[in-house]
Amino acid sequence: MIGIGVIGCGYWGPNLIRNLYELEDCRLSAVCDLKEDRLNYIKRRFNGVHTTTDYKEILKSKEIEGVVIATPISTHFDIAKEALISGKDVLVEKPLSSSADKCGELIKIAKDNKRVLMAGHTFIYNAAVRKLKEIMETGDIGDIYYIYSKRLNLGIIRNDVNALWNFAPHDLSILLYLLEKEPVKVGAKGYSFIQKGIEDVVFMTLDFPGNIGAHIHISWLDPNKTRGMTVVGSKKMVVYNDLSPDAKIIIYDKGVMNGFENFGDFQLLLRSGDIHIPKINFKEPLKVECSHFIECIKERKEPLTNGDHGLKVVKILEAAQRSLKEDGIPQSLK
Repeated sequence: MIGIGVIGCGYWGPNLIRNLYELEDCRLSAVCDLKEDRLNYIKRRFNGVHTTTDYKEILKSKEIEGVVIATPISTHFDIAKEALISGKDVLVEKPLSSSADKCGELIKIAKDNKRVLMAGHTFIYNAAVRKLKEIMETGDIGDIYYIYSKRLNLGIIRNDVNALWNFAPHDLSILLYLLEKEPVKVGAKGYSFIQKGIEDVVFMTLDFPGNIGAHIHISWLDPNKTRGMTVVGSKKMVVYNDLSPDAKIIIYDKGVMNGFENFGDFQLLLRSGDIHIPKINFKEPLKVECSHFIECIKERKEPLTNGDHGLKVVKILEAAQRSLKEDGIPQSLK
């Protein structure tokens, strides 16, 4: 049994706690939060779990091998650094840290101390996203032309970060996973309506090698809850709808072909074929993620969403933030 401590049980923490508590090869030993009412909720909900308001108590515990950090982004670096130096394996909720430099330092500390460092990019552990990657790897949809995603909601409005840093890590991690390459240029245009200086809605455009375009629309000020991505290829098109209960992936046999109606008369021909909905054995992605963290601790192996993956996401976020400040002027990634 791997002993785990969780630091932070606000909005997302309880979801991590529930999944860790239910894993057979994991022992949820302790939970930390600064608010007593949150800790009282944990005591009522999860029998036998020790609670504390001092996270250092978790870092000092010899029973705890891994630490899960679900605190505000501004605290990720300091707590993760301390945990790694204390000899703990660490899972940090997205994004890994508030800057690429800090991510790089965490990666070095983890390597120097031979510790597991994992970024909590949950959608990489989503069976539908993995099916989408599998479809793309077969080559059936042809060359990738462009990808666009929407992550919209009328939900929790944050005051510590903007919609870019809150929502975009999900879509960026998916794009990196699907394309296995980093963008060369990023542009972002945002608008602040609710709180001055904190963007509620952001439109991002990314240029990937191979003339692949990508667009991300994120907002916490929208009438419809939307979580989806569309991949357009030279042969087929694929729609991933995370909110669909039974059609999370739809493959459209549609495209454009070069053709000739008569000699010397070139034209483009639209092609429309079958629609296919593949069967997906869906499991809660967060449970898969938590299980993977335990597996990495036991087997001393590199996580799928390791520190490098988390670093790449934050590098893009930083470039997008620079673009926001410059009214959408695209920024190169170095």
